[in-house]
Amino acid sequence: MEKSKVFFTDFRVQVGVSLLQKLKTLCLVAGIKKIDMEGKFVAIKMHFGELGNMAFLRPQYAKVVADLVKEQGGIPFLTDCNTLYPGSRRHAPEHMDCANLNGFNPTTTGCQIIIADGLRGTDETEVPVKNGVYVEKAKIGRAIMDADVFISLAHFKGHEMTGFGGALKNIGMGSGSRAGKMEQHSSGKCVVDEALCRGCRRCAKECGSNAITYENNKAHIDKNICKGCGRCIGACTFNAISNDEWDAGDKLDCKMAEYAQAVCQDRPCFHINLAMDISPNCDCHGDNDAAILPNIGMFASFDPVALDQACVDACQKAAPMPNSQLSDNLAKPDWKHYHDHFMDSNPHVHWKETLEHAEKIGMGTREYELIKVK
Repeated sequence: MEKSKVFFTDFRVQVGVSLLQKLKTLCLVAGIKKIDMEGKFVAIKMHFGELGNMAFLRPQYAKVVADLVKEQGGIPFLTDCNTLYPGSRRHAPEHMDCANLNGFNPTTTGCQIIIADGLRGTDETEVPVKNGVYVEKAKIGRAIMDADVFISLAHFKGHEMTGFGGALKNIGMGSGSRAGKMEQHSSGKCVVDEALCRGCRRCAKECGSNAITYENNKAHIDKNICKGCGRCIGACTFNAISNDEWDAGDKLDCKMAEYAQAVCQDRPCFHINLAMDISPNCDCHGDNDAAILPNIGMFASFDPVALDQACVDACQKAAPMPNSQLSDNLAKPDWKHYHDHFMDSNPHVHWKETLEHAEKIGMGTREYELIKVK
């Protein structure tokens, strides 16, 4: 396969030139205007950050992308899907409040915000995965699949389960409905914490397999019937339901790559990664530790696999930041050095499998030409 082009610019600017101007220039040079957006709906997929987290991308970066879409006659909207876990983005009203509190609104971003999988995280489209091995049909937030054009705007960072989070994670995990996230994360079934259950029966109304009954006014889930879709998790406002088995490592990585394939296949896509505030863990946390690596730059490409690979390579070449999780680990006398910043920050993670599997199923190539933009 021919090498893909990945465009890069650092965070250095002269007086009078803003980083927002650099991002716009990067997107233009990378070829965003090659996409026909006239009169088309354009989904800009990003993470609005959990409340309390301060590492997520600022809304001004989203406005640059939205304005470019509008210049090309497109109709942009920012989007994300609800979370599987308890937090401040479990359902659409809460998710919208979180986005607004973190600075994302039509005034700051220049476009509307739509939570792609609806009120409770159940508004999804089943999309057959081309060349899928683990996933036959991916469950993607409906608004994301209804869009004519898809743009990923991702914060490139570390991650405690997948090693790093970039374009493929933003697209694959981020675009999955609650059932889709459940499928990627777990092969298990849902369980009830009776101490937290209020007997409201809301979970039973959402259950698609009639697996929930009540004993002594407490919910009980029959694992022989439960499909593991996770809809009951979203239905419970008391955090009484969770899943009992989490898939880590290469299986999670491969499923995530296949979900990203489902989102991107058969329509125009463009991808942007900002490697800055490179925290050791995901922006889904209500906090963020100090950056493990210095700010590196902005990357853009039509190929999300090449894009993530370029960001990984740039991170591996960077020197660890002092007083960070990464440097603290490396300073331990008995530390097993992996000579890999992501694994030395979060041991036991798997990350190469994401890129390898995405390439295997035809999403793109890990071979790239890095083109620097001033």
